[in-house]
Amino acid sequence: MRAVTTLDLFRLDGRRALVSGASRGLGREMALALADAGADVVITGRTQETLDRTAADIRARGRQAWTHLVDMADPAACEAACLVIRDTLGPIDILINNVGNRVTAGAIQDEPLSTWRTSIDLNLHSVVVPTRIFGGAMIADGRPGRIINIGSISGLIANRGIGGRDYETLKAAVVHFTRCAAVDWAPHGITVNAICPGLFMTDVNREWNEKRPDVIEAFVKHIPMGRPGNPPEIGPLAVFLASPASSYVTGAAIVMDGGYTAW
Repeated sequence: MRAVTTLDLFRLDGRRALVSGASRGLGREMALALADAGADVVITGRTQETLDRTAADIRARGRQAWTHLVDMADPAACEAACLVIRDTLGPIDILINNVGNRVTAGAIQDEPLSTWRTSIDLNLHSVVVPTRIFGGAMIADGRPGRIINIGSISGLIANRGIGGRDYETLKAAVVHFTRCAAVDWAPHGITVNAICPGLFMTDVNREWNEKRPDVIEAFVKHIPMGRPGNPPEIGPLAVFLASPASSYVTGAAIVMDGGYTAW
């Protein structure tokens, strides 16, 4: 029998992953990377056309793909979708909670309470609800698993020159929820980690660049590497955290920002 190599530890053959918000952006890139490593992937999103496109690209890699049209920022719809996926597709080995976004860019004193409530659903409940359902299923079944929450460097710092502090606040909550779940579930063989990206030029940030190029330009000036991240660059980190290669990593918030938070 061939000895297991280091590269073998990054393989995800026989595993099934769920990536929320995976029809485009960082979610799409992580879903494709997991498929490259051998996983079959369930993806959720709000637009069937882009879901179908991502699913086709997963299948082109020789893996199975399932799509689920749902707004994960609606807690009731999110819970219902997760229960359907759990009960119809069987065990989920890898969960990536990717949904989240900045709702506004206003000042704290100008943000209405409704904005905060929307941000809580979009940035926190979209993480908590799937984690409870699929983490609970892992525990009930006695199965180890991997949970990866997509936080942000905004959960670790207050960004320069950008309003909408609800986003920073809720991403900080995601990081701490990650730690809480990690210590609670470590005895069950479930690792829970967060990826905290900096500026990546996703479709959303390209739209921001069209509306507020000054904001993106100012941000890039403070990145030691001198550039924003390219969305495919996040995929290998997701594979690492999803794979046996990260067996002793839990409760971590891994920053991926080109050095932005290093100074």
